[in-house]
Amino acid sequence: MSIIINEGDQAPQFSITTDTGTFSMAEAKGPVVVFFFPKADTPGCTKEAIAFSQLKAEFDALNTTVIGISKDKAAKQGKFREKHDLTCALGADDDSDICEQFGVWAEKSMYGRTYMGVLRATFLIDSSGKVARVWPKVKVPGHADDVLEAVKAL
Repeated sequence: MSIIINEGDQAPQFSITTDTGTFSMAEAKGPVVVFFFPKADTPGCTKEAIAFSQLKAEFDALNTTVIGISKDKAAKQGKFREKHDLTCALGADDDSDICEQFGVWAEKSMYGRTYMGVLRATFLIDSSGKVARVWPKVKVPGHADDVLEAVKAL
């Protein structure tokens, strides 16, 4: 099983294809919130992406980029964005190893079946590239608000 990177660690420097282009950590101008979600357009993932999207203006005011990442392809992320009017970036980790770099690609089980999947986790990376905060087992209700408060405390 993967080990999630810890607070104080240097964040992986990655570039990822999004549904609207490319996101690169090296080009980020301020803090970055990376939230990993299991699968686009599923109930929990939809609620989480909507919550972050609703707070986009507040994150923008704090010069903070928010990107959600899953193993879905960019085209699926685009449909997800369109269907739910999402405003945060959506990264497609279908042909790279960013989930593995962050330690969120892990063995999961459901109904007695084990499989590999993305753990729901969020990382707040400060403007120097260090991991300022980790939420390893996200519960969706209120999570985006908690992350916003952590950004304000940076």
